[in-house]
Amino acid sequence: MLLSGQFNQKETKQETVNPETSSTLLLMKKRILLDSSKILYNKQVTSESLANEWTIHHSEWKVEEGWLVGENRGNWPGMAVLKQDFPGNVLVEFEAQTVLPSSHDINVMWNGEWIAETDKRGLAYVAGLQGWWTGKVGIEKSDEYKFMVGTPLLDFKPGKIYKIQAGSIDGHCFIFADGKLLLEAMDPDPIDNQKYTKVGLEAYCSKIRVRNIVIRQIHWEPVSMEYKPEF
Repeated sequence: MLLSGQFNQKETKQETVNPETSSTLLLMKKRILLDSSKILYNKQVTSESLANEWTIHHSEWKVEEGWLVGENRGNWPGMAVLKQDFPGNVLVEFEAQTVLPSSHDINVMWNGEWIAETDKRGLAYVAGLQGWWTGKVGIEKSDEYKFMVGTPLLDFKPGKIYKIQAGSIDGHCFIFADGKLLLEAMDPDPIDNQKYTKVGLEAYCSKIRVRNIVIRQIHWEPVSMEYKPEF
């Protein structure tokens, strides 16, 4: 597992990032280096791998034309969860869209758990597009939901394919779409990411489809940020 960048460096100025070509993701005081973030999972999901490598909860999931399609008509997390464990600081990236007329809730979980005894999601980070009942980009921590952040400012297009990148660095949570940072927030009580290690996808009263799933161990470096006088 790659560690969280304990090394010396020269002071670095904030950069202008081209989302189409950049191999970095810029957060407050951090830069994620995608090229050196070890790939932990990078498989095309097939009907066979869905049956063998995933668990399905309170929803229907199937593979159609190279897409993993999730359908859930209820107001609860309808999840497909990978059996493999992904400890540490992880980034989950994938392409996804709502399947019309479904128009909301493309969600992803990491640093999580599914509790077999109660058949519910337990402690986990969840992020998503066009959720939280009023069309927000959001990040939350289940199952107490005392850490929740959201914004309605994304002009979400139902049926559009988005490239989503979500994850966290020791509780510094983020979600990007099409290379643009939509939301970041710092959990004051971070999840123990060595203990809670599940990654999954969620449809919440929605029908979505997902492809090109890649999970990375985050390699990052600190960034010195400061203003330069403008007057």
